[in-house]
Amino acid sequence: METAPRYLAALVEPERDGQRVDRIARSQFGVSGTLLRRIKWLDDGIRLDGVRVTTRDRARAGQELVLRLSDPEGAEPMTPASLPLDIRYEDRDIVVVNKAPGMSTHPGPGHWEDSLGNALTWHWQQSDPFAAFHPVHRLDRGTSGLMVVAAHPFAQERLRQNLHTGGFRRQYLAVCEGLLSPAEGVIDLPIDRCPDSIQKRQVSPGGQPSVTRYRVLAQVEGRSLVALELETGRTHQIRVHLSHLGHPLVGDFLYGEPCPEVIDRPALHSWRLELVHPVTGAQLTFEQPLPADMAELLHTPHCS
Repeated sequence: METAPRYLAALVEPERDGQRVDRIARSQFGVSGTLLRRIKWLDDGIRLDGVRVTTRDRARAGQELVLRLSDPEGAEPMTPASLPLDIRYEDRDIVVVNKAPGMSTHPGPGHWEDSLGNALTWHWQQSDPFAAFHPVHRLDRGTSGLMVVAAHPFAQERLRQNLHTGGFRRQYLAVCEGLLSPAEGVIDLPIDRCPDSIQKRQVSPGGQPSVTRYRVLAQVEGRSLVALELETGRTHQIRVHLSHLGHPLVGDFLYGEPCPEVIDRPALHSWRLELVHPVTGAQLTFEQPLPADMAELLHTPHCS
């Protein structure tokens, strides 16, 4: 078990000689003002050559500046729950999970103690009590596949800054009803809330810009297996876009028709993640193949 908080340390660069600590933290470390305000009151929040300093102090080239990344004690608690987890990668900054369908990302009504957040909180209690749940993006409860969660606010900030850029690419697989045509394209349609629902979304001229790239991989049994990549991250974006085109996801109870005899969820899977590590800068790639319940749809006749 880890017994110390996570810190970020580096020597002050020559060109930053004499600058204030807060300026160096922003320009050399990439730390935001929000994080600096969070840590500056901690005894171990900001140190220069091992001595606690304030954000107004000035540093000399070659001094070691150390910033605390882990949440302070008293951070927002979350109920831990011992639940199955399929962890594909983990270090002290991030964890990549293959989320099971049916698991909520965050605690919420009806799922206060069985979400991914609850499960990771229990996991970290056993391995790194200084880590805490800081989701970077989310998957709908019915969506399976790869999801990255940060273990501290700095990693969360850096990853969110890269969302929808080459530094953080998310690719999905979906099985939709009908034969989607053309076989490749871009869906550029704004999405807004449905006025009569707190959950449902719709394509609307007054909505937020929403862009989805897609490519048909196979067409079998009157269904299409489609690879998709998000350029924006609106709620239910893939589900809304495909439904608007007349090709809802198989099993999508909200935007299409339920199909419980063959699948009990919308047929959507996060299969590939490419990201730049928020602390080390390493390029990471993860893949999770199409799950069995979605693969079976390509060999099963339509729901009655």
